[in-house]
Amino acid sequence: MEGANRTRLPGFVLTGIPYPPGLRLLLFLFFLLIYFLTQLGNALILATVWADAQLRARPMYVFLGVLSVIDMGISSVVVPRLLLNFTVSTNFILFGGCVAQLYFYHFLGSTQCFLYTLMAYDRYLAICRPLRYPVLMTAKLSTLLVAGAWVAGSVHGAIQATLTFRLPYCGPNQVDYFFCDIPAVLRLACADTAVNEQVTFVDIGVVVASCFSLILLSYVQIVRAVLKVRTADGRRRAFSTCGAHVAVVTVYYVPCAFVYLRPDTNSPLDGAAALFPTAITPFLNPLIYTLRNQEVKLALRRMLGSPRTRSDA
Repeated sequence: MEGANRTRLPGFVLTGIPYPPGLRLLLFLFFLLIYFLTQLGNALILATVWADAQLRARPMYVFLGVLSVIDMGISSVVVPRLLLNFTVSTNFILFGGCVAQLYFYHFLGSTQCFLYTLMAYDRYLAICRPLRYPVLMTAKLSTLLVAGAWVAGSVHGAIQATLTFRLPYCGPNQVDYFFCDIPAVLRLACADTAVNEQVTFVDIGVVVASCFSLILLSYVQIVRAVLKVRTADGRRRAFSTCGAHVAVVTVYYVPCAFVYLRPDTNSPLDGAAALFPTAITPFLNPLIYTLRNQEVKLALRRMLGSPRTRSDA
């Protein structure tokens, strides 16, 4: 009977984010531009790392290339649906499409959490153990770590999607959000969601708390090591390399904690907070890593055949 009730709901209606009607066109163009620049910027970083043998041989830039793939994926999973909110009166998504969107968002999002942790650990080894870094962080190990992040993210996404859509959904079908995410979808379930909410809180809480704690521990050690550097130029370069990573991690983790690790209050701020990990962070990553990283800029110039490359080198 429960399965029969579930089949009565063919899909969901996404209400999107609230906005003044007069800003419809402006918001559409803004998020369309954000999406286009996100795809372009991350594709450039990925192409630069792939084309440059010097970057491709270093784990730090392999992680950066993988991060670009994830950013393009997260943006593509969520932002096109957000754009529909400004172009059609009813943004309908099929039940299977909702399942897929929730799965891929949490798959890619948790993989990104694990990858940020790997990037922090890589910087810790490079700065705090520079002489042993080539031995400790080999190309084989970095490949295995990235593969492990993908597998763990896939398992996490499958757990969340299975737990969410094992419940019957028989109406209403209006999701008060701009994409299919766990808190918004669970409110429509025709069954008790207490177990789902507890498991989701623990599962996402463990991922976020463990990853953020490891990142924080890595950067505490990095700061201690950098403060021992005698030259001001050496300290500046170390802080510049890691500063971009810290900024991105902060912009990513704080909104995620706000959305998932607090009681379900259905706050109107949830949608605004969710825009950061889904649209803003994927857009900022290429800007931060190219504008703050001299090696990436030089490699990009080499790929584009810039005449300034030699003089800059």
